[in-house]
Amino acid sequence: MATVHSATYELLRKQGITKVFGNPGSNELPFLKGFPEDFQYILGLHEGVVMGIADGYALASSKPAFVNLHAAAGTGNAMGALTNSWYSHSPLVITAGQQARALVGVEAMLSNVDATQLPRPLVKWSYEPTWSGDVPRALSQAIHMATQPAPGPVYVSIPHDDWAQEIADDALLLADREVATAGLPSTAQLTNLTDRLNNASNPVLVLGPDVDAYQANAMAVELAEKLAAPVWVAPSAPRCPFPTRHSCFRGVLPAAVAGIASRLEGHDLIVVIGAPVFRYHQHAPGSYLPKGAKLIHLTCDLQEASRAPMGDALIGDISEMLNLLVQKIQQVDRAMPEPLPLPAPHPDSQDGPLAPEVIFDELNALAPEDAIFVKESTSTVTAFWQRVEMRHQGSYYFPAAGGLGFGLPAAVGAQLAKPNRQVIGIIGDGSANYSISALWTAAQYQIPVIFIILKNGTYGALRWFSRLLDAEDSPGLDVPGLDFCAIAQGYGVEAVEAKTRDEFRTAFNNALAAKRPVLIEVLTTTIEP
Repeated sequence: MATVHSATYELLRKQGITKVFGNPGSNELPFLKGFPEDFQYILGLHEGVVMGIADGYALASSKPAFVNLHAAAGTGNAMGALTNSWYSHSPLVITAGQQARALVGVEAMLSNVDATQLPRPLVKWSYEPTWSGDVPRALSQAIHMATQPAPGPVYVSIPHDDWAQEIADDALLLADREVATAGLPSTAQLTNLTDRLNNASNPVLVLGPDVDAYQANAMAVELAEKLAAPVWVAPSAPRCPFPTRHSCFRGVLPAAVAGIASRLEGHDLIVVIGAPVFRYHQHAPGSYLPKGAKLIHLTCDLQEASRAPMGDALIGDISEMLNLLVQKIQQVDRAMPEPLPLPAPHPDSQDGPLAPEVIFDELNALAPEDAIFVKESTSTVTAFWQRVEMRHQGSYYFPAAGGLGFGLPAAVGAQLAKPNRQVIGIIGDGSANYSISALWTAAQYQIPVIFIILKNGTYGALRWFSRLLDAEDSPGLDVPGLDFCAIAQGYGVEAVEAKTRDEFRTAFNNALAAKRPVLIEVLTTTIEP
């Protein structure tokens, strides 16, 4: 007979899941015992880092990532990172080792008390099998639930004495199962949708991360061109769904009610595709929509559709819905939007820190065309989108919930998933410290990420909010005295400081040629988000 251990590894193998991201404790050792040679264990030094690496891998690969956490403490350590995974629709299968079944009730050390409640509401499904024989089936369910629309993290708590238990051979049938979504708009729904778009006098598209996740970027371009419609990226977008130098591209919407309405003024039909309606941040009250405007929401997420405060929603496969729309929409005879003017090259500073715009200009000139940017310098988002051209699917990742600590580990995970594309992590000095030990994983596994630390000695976005909220006298806004070159070298990563444009250019070109992880620390000025 098979064991829970052998049946689980066969299930993972058949599903193409052969990487395990974790930081083990005693509860996890029975699962890791006899670790198969065709699997790879990716060790992170903190569960928040483990989650971030897995998140980056899942986002870049569009495949489920298997995470192995340590009981309640490890799950708690990972919860901050889990907020980003939930809002970015990352397909993560999160497992946590539980104490032996006989000891859970007496709350022996390392018992995960009420384990299924711990990660909620940041998972699609949370479960602890009631007997050992249900573990492979539960993990099969977890894999399929994580990957079906809308994708997202799931959680399974597994008592450590379950792994050695024998199990019926029927459990091996789980390994060959396929679960797929086949929902498409009905003929009536599609006709109504296309009629509204064809009859709109001034439509606008707002595209979100699921367009990129479903690899529907090219269809979004075709739809925009047929409608001659301007395209905005949804506020706080964690992915880039549209080429940033296309003539239809208008930029990223602000994450505020009044700000969005003002940007969309004059449009009679707003079509939001693959994004929530909307992810607000700044409290700037106003009307949800410009006067006279109607909104249509195309989404893969029932929850996003249900909670939107306005508009009509259609839930389905983003790629298939866009494909059908492109076939049905008529080519309009309106003029295409004028392309946005390119920003002028930012001048060098004569003395002192570099402006972040200088770094972005250099990256735009020097980075490979298909580079992947993992961005977690929250105060420089606008400048980055204006100055760095992105034209390929999967070129940009950003923390979807705004929780810090995403950038460093997600860059490591994305590079693992896409070894043939250069990953460049652009990280603020405040953000970097939440997950700095990701550098160790990059060094140990020789994952050739280029980490660029923008060091301005403060929490830049928080500084901006302190002015907005009349709270500039708040403590804890600055982070002086950090030496990222020394820290990186301590973790085994080559590091260099760049003080001028020429020094950055040289350091970056050397990092491209190095084919190993490199950190570049740049002293920068602060700018408005």
